[in-house]
Amino acid sequence: MKISGAKIVVETLIEQGCDTIFGYPGGQVIDLFDELYIARDRIKHILTAHEQGAAHAADGYARSTGKVGVVIATSGPGATNLVTGIAAAYLDSVPMVAITGNVSCDQIGRDSFQEVDIVGVTMPITKHNFIVKDINELADTLRTAFKIAKSGRQGPVLVDIPKDVQTALCEYESNAQPVIPYPLTFASETKLQKAAELINSAQRPYIYFGGGVISGKASQQVTALAEKIDAPMGCSLMGLSAVPCDHPRFLGMQGMHGHYASTAAEYEADLVIALGVRFSNRSTGENSRFTKNYRIIHIDIDGAELNKNIPADLTIRGDLLDSVERLTAMVEENRHPDWAKHIAELKAQEEKLTEEAADSTRKKITEKGGSPKLSPYEIIDIISARAGEDVIIATDVGQHQMWTAQRYPLKKPRTFLSSGGLGAMGYGLGAAIGASTATGKRVVLFTGDGSFGMNLGELATAVSQDIPVVIVVMNNGVLGMVRQQQTLFYDKHYSNTTLDRRTDFAKVAEAFGAKGGHASTAEELKKLAEAAFASDVPFVIDCAVDCDELVLPMLPQGGSAEDIITSVK
Repeated sequence: MKISGAKIVVETLIEQGCDTIFGYPGGQVIDLFDELYIARDRIKHILTAHEQGAAHAADGYARSTGKVGVVIATSGPGATNLVTGIAAAYLDSVPMVAITGNVSCDQIGRDSFQEVDIVGVTMPITKHNFIVKDINELADTLRTAFKIAKSGRQGPVLVDIPKDVQTALCEYESNAQPVIPYPLTFASETKLQKAAELINSAQRPYIYFGGGVISGKASQQVTALAEKIDAPMGCSLMGLSAVPCDHPRFLGMQGMHGHYASTAAEYEADLVIALGVRFSNRSTGENSRFTKNYRIIHIDIDGAELNKNIPADLTIRGDLLDSVERLTAMVEENRHPDWAKHIAELKAQEEKLTEEAADSTRKKITEKGGSPKLSPYEIIDIISARAGEDVIIATDVGQHQMWTAQRYPLKKPRTFLSSGGLGAMGYGLGAAIGASTATGKRVVLFTGDGSFGMNLGELATAVSQDIPVVIVVMNNGVLGMVRQQQTLFYDKHYSNTTLDRRTDFAKVAEAFGAKGGHASTAEELKKLAEAAFASDVPFVIDCAVDCDELVLPMLPQGGSAEDIITSVK
């Protein structure tokens, strides 16, 4: 039987296991939305307040489940509003299929109403993209998009569908099963043996892992390797949650705003085993100084990442789970008592430095006077104690993101959502909505007053969808991360980082149909946390934080572990 292109899209999405789409309607996708209405008992569409929120929601859906997130938008501004969300997914290797409508084929290239070359716009921020001009190719193009999105190093794929292709008719035959990813790449036995030899001869091995461990489902394999060779572990921002935070060999996130112990340990190692990372400058600092003291083994599914940012002594392309499992079987069981003793000393030193920095900040704030404020770590500790372990943590981007990454006790993979590579303010609420929709779990969003304002309208989405997200706003009245740089490196020239606003986020929440409250003391926060986690609607906790709170330690841009800033006088 012949069916329309719009119906083919919906049937193919269902065929591929898609149960939820996020998006916003418009003239060039109205046929798709009509078919979504007809199929509403088989596939759910969540209407967001803005297309960017929809893209972030699809991202959160994908990160929390490992499934492909799907977003849909109309042509022109609808499509361009997806760009930030697509870029965020691309830089963090998140599987996504973005479907956009376009003007009819005969109107393309004529500057038609709401016509944008979205394929050209998104070419640098997608794994692949398509414009489908022949309805006979539509179903297979969508299947290919899903296959590309979830194969190898995962990422977003865009499919642009002109209006006349959506309304045209053709024969359609459904596949019985969703497409499977392209075959995995398996590491060379010879290279793995060489890696084992390097590991066996190392006296100070260190494992540095990233988001590839989560997407590659290799968490247990990485911890098994660390335990067998007696190596401490650190991670990038994207690697958080891959390993339980209380694992005895885990030192936490490293890099620009990472833990002192993990950053220092990597610098003092004689061998770094890098797993599923891209060596972002946020984690490494100055590249020329990064490789000063040690040898590097780099294993990744994406061959393009090998030797791209940091030259390695041995590069291995392959599936991470398989590679690490085979490597662990090859290496000798080992113990490094001197190295372990030094790691313990670094951890003790980190605790001392953290305490000293907190005392210094508290003293400065007390001397300044004014109304009471909460410290960032105090906020995180109170919320985490009440939340328990069966929650998902999302963040926006800024100081609150780094405080959360440093402090929140993450225990399970896929329970931490944050925009790492792009660093997109406004990411968090959409991602929280997507994750809650996908998993049914409570999501806690840590955000700042700057980031929260970016996509505040998605509160309406959370309310309409009955998503009881707990939103913790660390409200310091400034754009904190930029202001911190101005404090440390620009003689306190606070140019346009003071948010001279009087927004009452608790009242804003109530205006949307959510609940909210203010906290400036620990007791106030504890009471609000109880109310928030008992609420069946979104709950905004507006926490007063002093603008002079800094994220420490800090690795300056262009610096190395030798330049870590641990306190400010």
